[in-house]
Amino acid sequence: MTTPFVMTRPAGPRHSRRRKASGAPGVALVALASFAPLAALAEPQQNALRPAGVQAAHILALWNLTLVVCGIVFTAVVLAALVALVRRGRRGLHGAAPPDLTPLANPEPRTRRVVVSLSLVSVVVLVGLIVADVATDRALSDLPVDRPLRIELTGEQWWWQAVYAGEGGRPAFVTANELHVPVGRPVVVSLKAGDVIHSFWVPNLHGKKDMLPGLDSTIEFRADQAGAYRGQCAQFCGAEHALMAMLVVADAPAHYAAWADHQAAPARSNALADAVAQRGRDVFESATCAGCHTVRGTSAQGALGPDLTHLMSRQTLAAGVLANTPGNLADWIRNPQAVKPGTLMPTVALSDTDLHALVQWLGTLQ
Repeated sequence: MTTPFVMTRPAGPRHSRRRKASGAPGVALVALASFAPLAALAEPQQNALRPAGVQAAHILALWNLTLVVCGIVFTAVVLAALVALVRRGRRGLHGAAPPDLTPLANPEPRTRRVVVSLSLVSVVVLVGLIVADVATDRALSDLPVDRPLRIELTGEQWWWQAVYAGEGGRPAFVTANELHVPVGRPVVVSLKAGDVIHSFWVPNLHGKKDMLPGLDSTIEFRADQAGAYRGQCAQFCGAEHALMAMLVVADAPAHYAAWADHQAAPARSNALADAVAQRGRDVFESATCAGCHTVRGTSAQGALGPDLTHLMSRQTLAAGVLANTPGNLADWIRNPQAVKPGTLMPTVALSDTDLHALVQWLGTLQ
C-alpha cells in the first residue's frame, strides 16, 4: 500500500553548506545574469494529497479510505478503553473486595455474542481493505499505453540520467535531472540503477518504484494537469540521498514537442563569436570536463556525468541542490564538495579568468 506524503520544498533548495557566490577579482559575473532556463515555471509541487494524474488519484482514494477506516477503529478502541476506566473507577480502586472472576470460566451469552460480532466485523474490515488495495493495484496497472512516450531513467549517485526514445523523425536524446512530458499522454519509464538501489517517486503523479542494480523495471503514469512536480529518490542510496531530487514538467503537447525538438538538437554555436565564450569552450574541452560530460556538437563525449548539451534550459544544478544561475554554476565548478559532499564530480583547478570564461560558455548552452 502506498502512503502519501506531503513536502513543500522549492525547486532550487537552499543547502546549509552552500557558500555564497564569490566574485573573482577583476572578473565580473554580473554579465552572465542574462543566462536563465528557457522555461521559467511556477513553484513545483510535491504533494501526494494533490494528484495531477490518474494513478496518484487512485492512490489518494485508497489512502482516504484507509484513513477513515483506521480512524473509526482507533476511535472505537479509545472509547472502549475510556468506558472500562470509568466503570472501574465507579467500583472503587481502594479497599474494594477482589473482583469475582467466576464469569470468565463460564462467559455470559451476551458477552460471547459481543466478542464474536466484533471479531467478525474486524475480519470484514480487514478483508475489505485488502480488496480495496488489490483493486487499486489493478487500476494502477490498467493505464492505456497506446503511443506512449518512452524514457529510460537511470539513477546515479546522486543524479538522474534520462534517455528519450526517438519518435516521429526526432532522434533520441539525453538529458539529466529534469523530465518534460506532454499532458494527457501516457509515459512509460524504464527504470535502471547505475550503482546502488534507488527509488523513483513523484508523489503528484504516482507511488514509489524501486530501482535495483541489474534488475530493470518500468513505471507508467499520465500527467493530466500542466505544471512542475518535484520528485525524490525515496530509497537511502548514500550520503547525499536527500539531495537527489528531480523535476517532472508536464507541458501542453505543442510546448512539449518544441522542447523535445530543441533538446534533440546539438549545442548552439552562435555564441562562439564571443572571444570569452570561445576561450571557455577551449577550457572545457582541454580540462577534465570533457572526460566526464557530453556536449553534442563538440568534442566532449564523456559519459560519467550528466549530458550538458542544453544545461541552461534546466532549472536546477546538482540534481535540485542549487538554482541554475551563473553564480551558483561558478560555485559548483569551483568546489563541488562544498555544495554536495561526496559527489563524484572532482574539483577542477581553474584560474579566475578561465572559470569566468567557462561559465560564460556554459551559459550559451541553452
